[in-house]
Amino acid sequence: MTDSGRQAILLAARRAFARHPYAAVTLRGIAADAGVSASLIVKHFGGKESLFDEVADFTGAAAALLDAPNEELGRCAVRALVQYRQENNADLLLRVVFAVGSGDERAMLRERFRTQVVRQVAARLTGEDVPLRAELFVAQLIGLGAALAIDREGPAATADAERIADLYAPALQSLVSPSG
Repeated sequence: MTDSGRQAILLAARRAFARHPYAAVTLRGIAADAGVSASLIVKHFGGKESLFDEVADFTGAAAALLDAPNEELGRCAVRALVQYRQENNADLLLRVVFAVGSGDERAMLRERFRTQVVRQVAARLTGEDVPLRAELFVAQLIGLGAALAIDREGPAATADAERIADLYAPALQSLVSPSG
């Protein structure tokens, strides 16, 4: 399967699991949305459970966002988020917003997000209010991702990733390295 086919399946699965309870999601529905056959999904991902596990995995997102020393973490995270959006027309973190409903699968998605993203940020921080600062750091990234997803033709959506980092990263960096 091509990388674009894999990405199409993952995007369709993210949409399906975000909008519907796990029991209501079907491989045929995901396949139709992705423009592939259900058997191709089974061939490459196994079944619905393993596809959900792939969708609910934030380790790659965390690795991309946190791939810098703490002194540059805010800038790195902003740049990674914006570049991923521009290259993939998707967001690294935003799918967790759709996990606010009830259901075991949504609770599992939220817990994986906390473990794989928020706690990874917290593990990098020192000083006071580490859990709070980590949550706020991630919340600001989710907010940026939401802004980019909502207005796909506005100034932020068309700006260079470096320019967005120039303007947005200082707020994130202040949570990584608070003064005083």
